[in-house]
Amino acid sequence: MEGETTVNAAASSSSSPSRYESQKRRDWNTFLQYLRNHKPPLNLSRCSGAHVLEFLKYLDQFGKTKVHAVSCPFFGQPNPPAQCTCPLKQAWGSLDALIGRLRAAFEEIGGGLPESNPFAAKAVRIYLKEVRQTQAQARGIPYDKKKRKRPHTTATATPTAGTDEDDAGGSSGATLVVKSRIIQSDTQ
Repeated sequence: MEGETTVNAAASSSSSPSRYESQKRRDWNTFLQYLRNHKPPLNLSRCSGAHVLEFLKYLDQFGKTKVHAVSCPFFGQPNPPAQCTCPLKQAWGSLDALIGRLRAAFEEIGGGLPESNPFAAKAVRIYLKEVRQTQAQARGIPYDKKKRKRPHTTATATPTAGTDEDDAGGSSGATLVVKSRIIQSDTQ
């Protein structure tokens, strides 16, 4: 009986879209609804990066992330001790993921050349970068690029004398055996 449940679950998951695909479709429909409600209504073919920015700013009203203003006494504090009147906005990570899904949806519908994708516009990338930096400063968390830790390798060479069996192929020299060791450094 347990095996049947597994098979049925596998069969139903293959026929229904993945969570990502469902979210992408929902986001795409939301964006198209925004374009229809826009004053004046917009066609997708006339949509630009500026319209995508308007959409992202429109979404801020539904945000759940407190972003402290520079004038707020809690600006730069990761865990403020009390409430404040700073606005709630969309979190940077949510906006970044949304733009990624919309960019993919635009490409799937055959929206044209990648250069014409309004979700991949330079203005959108700059806006997302500014949102990330602003939210990081407001919470007091730096978004510095993390340096990749590269393992240090040390090699030791050990010459070994060849035996008669090793020289069967006609070589008459010694074999060089190299042993390498990866050393993980805890320092940055």
